[in-house]
Amino acid sequence: MKLLFKQRIFSWFDSYDIYDEDGNTVFVVKGQLAWGHKLKIYDAQGREVGLVREKILTFLPAFELYENGKYIGRIKKKLTLFSPGFDIDFNGWQVDGNLLEWDYTIRDAQGEWVATVSKELFHFSDTYVLEIGDPQNALYVLMFALAMDAEKCSREKREK
Repeated sequence: MKLLFKQRIFSWFDSYDIYDEDGNTVFVVKGQLAWGHKLKIYDAQGREVGLVREKILTFLPAFELYENGKYIGRIKKKLTLFSPGFDIDFNGWQVDGNLLEWDYTIRDAQGEWVATVSKELFHFSDTYVLEIGDPQNALYVLMFALAMDAEKCSREKREK
């Protein structure tokens, strides 16, 4: 399964549209006013299905994940020297990224491929392609991509 994750250009808060390969909207993400990032995920019918919420006052960026209002795990940035990484406290998943922070691979506890998140260049807004092995993992892979993008956005703002 392949999804296109595209940030809306003209929006007060973080907002994203997620499309399938045929251009159909699969998810809509709407940011909310909060300390740190708070991203609500809606399905194509407009029902809230998930939430990614940044934890503030942590040494390294961390995000809590919720599915249908229930806490399911956490994503935390790893302290690494060369390639970016995240610890995922969910399903035993592991994430590794490339040096430029454009491509990430998610593997399960056995080291099997779950998904790839790749940034597409030459767009006006952040655009990622999510390649997902099992369509049932689409929401969870999207949550990782949102947390990764939010962490990167926050870091870039601090560096300015």
